[in-house]
Parts: sequence; C-alpha cells; structure tokens
Amino acid sequence: MTEFEQEREARIAALGTDAQLRQDTGRFMLSSINAKYSYNFSWMGRPIIQYPQDICAMQELIWSVRPDLIIETGIAHGGSLIFSASMLALLDLTDAIEAGTPMDPRASRRKVIGVDIDIRAHNRAAIEAHPMASRIEMIQGSSIAPEIVAEVKRRAEGHARILVCLDSNHSHDHALAELEAYAPLVSADSYCVVFDTIVEDLPKGLFHDRPWDVGNNPKTAVHAYLKGHPEFEIDVAIQNKLQITVAPDGFLKRVKA
Repeated sequence: MTEFEQEREARIAALGTDAQLRQDTGRFMLSSINAKYSYNFSWMGRPIIQYPQDICAMQELIWSVRPDLIIETGIAHGGSLIFSASMLALLDLTDAIEAGTPMDPRASRRKVIGVDIDIRAHNRAAIEAHPMASRIEMIQGSSIAPEIVAEVKRRAEGHARILVCLDSNHSHDHALAELEAYAPLVSADSYCVVFDTIVEDLPKGLFHDRPWDVGNNPKTAVHAYLKGHPEFEIDVAIQNKLQITVAPDGFLKRVKA
C-alpha cells in the first residue's frame, strides 16, 4: 500500500467518527430529499435518479469487482441500467487493451439484467434505442415473484462474478424478500447494494404517500437479513467515505462463499 493509500484509509476511518460532519450531511440529506435533488442527474442521456456520490461509489465497486453480470431491481427511466452497461463496456475495453486484441461487444458475456414491475413503454423504447442496449436485458414483473426470481437465476447461470443492486419497493418485507432471492447470487468479494436504507434515518412520516417509513424500510430489512447470513458484512468504509449517500448500511460485501 502506498503512502497516499494509507493516508486515504486513515481519513476515511476518521470520517466515520466525525459527529459534526455527520450532523451536517444529515441536514443536507433531509433538505435535498425534500427538494428531489437526486432527480436532477442523468447518465449518457437517461435520468438516473441517484446522488452523484453513490454513482461514484458504484463506479469504484464495478471497477474493483469486474463483474460479468449486474442484476438490478427497479428500472424507472433506465439511467442506472445505462450506467452499469457503460461500466461493463469500459471493463471490456480495458481487457481488450491489456490483451492487445480488438473489442467485440457482440462477443462479450458482460451484461445487465433489470427487473421492474412496470416498465413504462416510453422508458423501454428509450433504453432499447440507446447505444448500450445490447448489454441490457429487461424483465417485467414483481422482483419477488417466484417465476421472476427463477428467470433471473436462469439467466445468471454461467456467470462467475455477479454484483446485485436492489432499488425497487422500499418496504421491509419486499426488500427482505429481494435479499433472500438475489443476495445468494452475489459472488465472493462482490457486493449486494441495497439502496434507500436512508429512510430509517429520516423523520417519521416523510414518505406519507408510500408504504415505507421509519421501522419499515430497506435498512431494517438489511439488519434482519444479516442476522442469519454471516457471509455478508456491511462495508462501512464506503459510507464513511461518501457521507452523502442514500445507502447507509446498504453496501453489503460477500466475505464468505
């Protein structure tokens, strides 16, 4: 480890105990959620509805894990699918450069599977018309329906390095069912990223028009899941580094096969 990397790790660890910074970022998160801040960004032309900090974190994870399959629940406008597909394209490009061979996207096994209960026609059309479309497969249906889970598992067969992102219905029961269904597909040293665990840290009643709230959200599901699954651990260094994230306690690393 270089001196720079050592200094960075020490900084990140210190951030995790900086009470003033956490208070400041907590105020920003509340204000920015009320202002729909995350709706302001896009990736390669498609709305991504994520915080830039979380996008950066996902870039780091994908580069580190180098997955050949990314599974995502929740599609919306498709920005996250496009982001993941573009990162996989960059992995193929770097592999080709290192090998000194031409890159042929048609020969790549790297792909993204997106699942959503309601893929709007205009969103599907925009995703299918995008330059990254050849790397994307979409499945419409409930992410926890047995037939949908079975189909995702079928398509995942033969892939060695799998990363999972859960970002659909944010109620406890749904998020826990997604974890039970898809976290086992995550390969060793890869991640299951559970978004919107931030709900637990926000004022009760903030999402008055949604079924999730304090005590009933992805973070409560994460902690319930981890009680019986020691193969996963929360990578606290990621949230310490980001500070601004919708996924506190949501970056789950598979530390055992």
